[in-house]
Amino acid sequence: MPNSKHASRTGATVKRQRAIQAATDHDEQRRKKTKAAPAKTSLKQGLAAGTGRKHLENPLPEQHLRKPGIEQDLDPRPQFLAPSYMGSGKLAGMTALITGGDSGIGRAVAVLFAREGADVAIVYLSEDVDARETQDHVEGEGQRCLLIRGDVRDPAFCQEAVAKTVKEFGKLSVLVNNAAFQEHADSIEDITEAHFNETLQTNLYGYFHMVKAASPHLGSGCSIIDTGSETGLFGNDKLLDYSMTKGGIHAFTKALASNMVSRGIRVNAVAPGPVWTPLNPADQPPDRVREFGKSSTMGRPAQPEELAPAYVFLAAPSCASYISGAVLPVMGGPTS
Repeated sequence: MPNSKHASRTGATVKRQRAIQAATDHDEQRRKKTKAAPAKTSLKQGLAAGTGRKHLENPLPEQHLRKPGIEQDLDPRPQFLAPSYMGSGKLAGMTALITGGDSGIGRAVAVLFAREGADVAIVYLSEDVDARETQDHVEGEGQRCLLIRGDVRDPAFCQEAVAKTVKEFGKLSVLVNNAAFQEHADSIEDITEAHFNETLQTNLYGYFHMVKAASPHLGSGCSIIDTGSETGLFGNDKLLDYSMTKGGIHAFTKALASNMVSRGIRVNAVAPGPVWTPLNPADQPPDRVREFGKSSTMGRPAQPEELAPAYVFLAAPSCASYISGAVLPVMGGPTS
């Protein structure tokens, strides 16, 4: 739960991120010569083959969330429970620490890790309601869940988060670096120093600080999983700084895998395509959210529950004992 030591810092971070978001929104409104009437939207959902679950189809409801974005505010709510996924003890007796674990991909990973037998610690910035909901679902799977509120840009907090996890659970087996900041910009001239610093310090420094803090507690059979992105492979013309950080994460993953192989620690990354989480509706304007994920080969965004099994695969020694330094693409098909 929230720690008073870090409360003012996380509040300042949220305020700073919202200021960056507000500046971008203001610039976009100023540039619009005419304001078109909002198009009517309807949510189409088709059945995902073999699961009985509904997947998303465009157009999605137009919406724009205040940063950092609350999952409960999303319409429709993301699917993260993966009811057709049956656990088999792949992570029994293990402990995982997941940054950005309160919502989106992190939440879905936390639930499946628990279903596979792992206790889970969740690092999150400020979304207390989302974090408690994730905790309820992890505990509903029969595992323990520790909530740790703080800012991964702060190396002292990262050290404290790892220490709390080890104290609570007695060890650390898997680190999942997943927390991220994203804010679009139409051109490089629109990216302020504050915007650029926020992206790099969250997405790159945060990963570095968490790995440095976790490293002394990891040993043979343990693993690190980073969340990369298709933008780190192909770039995105509206996400210049974000694409830079995700490409850096892919390179960091490969270098770290070589660095830690002698200790028996595996390091891999998952590179998602578009996924229905608070990240994008808290970034893009409503008209772009309406078409979010349409450019993927499958023509839709993924549900978080469709990404989570990839993290289980990479975390489980029974599945991925000979895999390290990999960037696993989960993008809804081949991309160019």
